[in-house]
Amino acid sequence: MPITPTTAAHGAPNGTADAIWLELVDENGVTIGTAEKLAAHQPPGLLHRAFSVFLFDDRGRLLLQQRALGKYHSPGVWSNTCCGHPYPGESPFAAAARRTYEELGVSPALLAEAGTVRYNHPDPLSGLVEQEYNHLFAGLVRTPVHPDPEEVGATAFVTPQELAERHARDPFSAWFPTVLDAARPAIRELTGPAAGW
Repeated sequence: MPITPTTAAHGAPNGTADAIWLELVDENGVTIGTAEKLAAHQPPGLLHRAFSVFLFDDRGRLLLQQRALGKYHSPGVWSNTCCGHPYPGESPFAAAARRTYEELGVSPALLAEAGTVRYNHPDPLSGLVEQEYNHLFAGLVRTPVHPDPEEVGATAFVTPQELAERHARDPFSAWFPTVLDAARPAIRELTGPAAGW
């Protein structure tokens, strides 16, 4: 499994620019190296840095995305607004803002740190493993989304009740309940008690 010292480059070390590289971290979130993305997700998984974004409209509804069917990992499932991995050397905040724009064609009106969570979630369909040290962000979106169809199959704004109903009938990403629960204190502060999160 290829592991190299961390670099600040966005592409792969050794000039292999077609690969996507992730930051490997220890249990405290300290960077210890890099690994190619797919290799990091092979069982049992390598602990790596990730981020999850939760954006809300002014009515306190959460923006969900359905992952595109063409994605190799967890295709077609519903999940939080945006999630992904910083490039080696990229800050989680910058990566969260970048990927939100790349996937949904929108820049958050507000984006704030909402904590971190560490988890280990195998994906039974793909056989891949999410061993992640995840940086959480919550914020507001006030402009229409323009999803990239290569990344996003559908979007929906939901209240807590609508989320519960959708979660009962539709498949969601394995990590969604974990990241939502970890981000709830910051989400409640952002949306206010009336929103019900």
